[in-house]
This record gives sequence, structure tokens and C-alpha cells, in this order.
Amino acid sequence: MMKQKEVNTMTLDELQDKLAQLQKSYKEAKFTHALSNLENPLQLRSQRRVIARLQTELNRRKTQEA
Repeated sequence: MMKQKEVNTMTLDELQDKLAQLQKSYKEAKFTHALSNLENPLQLRSQRRVIARLQTELNRRKTQEA
């Protein structure tokens, strides 16, 4: 799980790469969970929240540039 401090220290390219990686991982985990239950289904929630943190930070930085 990523903390907000870690997100704040990342560069824009790192944020975009990490976001793409986590979104892919989340889709795979969700698909796996649909076919057979995950060992820890709460990991879906934590992944979704980290994705939201990254998206929020990206949007914040884009609005500051404009």
C-alpha cells in the first residue's frame, strides 16, 4: 500500500507508469476474483484506493500547470 507521502515525491512520469501498472494489476485481480475467490479479497479495495490516490495527484498537478 502506498502512502500519500510516497505519491507526493514521485515525478509525473513515475505516477503515470505506476498508475498504468496498478490498473492492469487491479483488472487481473478482479478477473481472478470473478472466476475463483481470492485469498484476500480486501486487496481489491486497497488497490482501488491507491489508484484513486494516484489519479487525484495527477489531476492536482495538471490543474496547477494550467
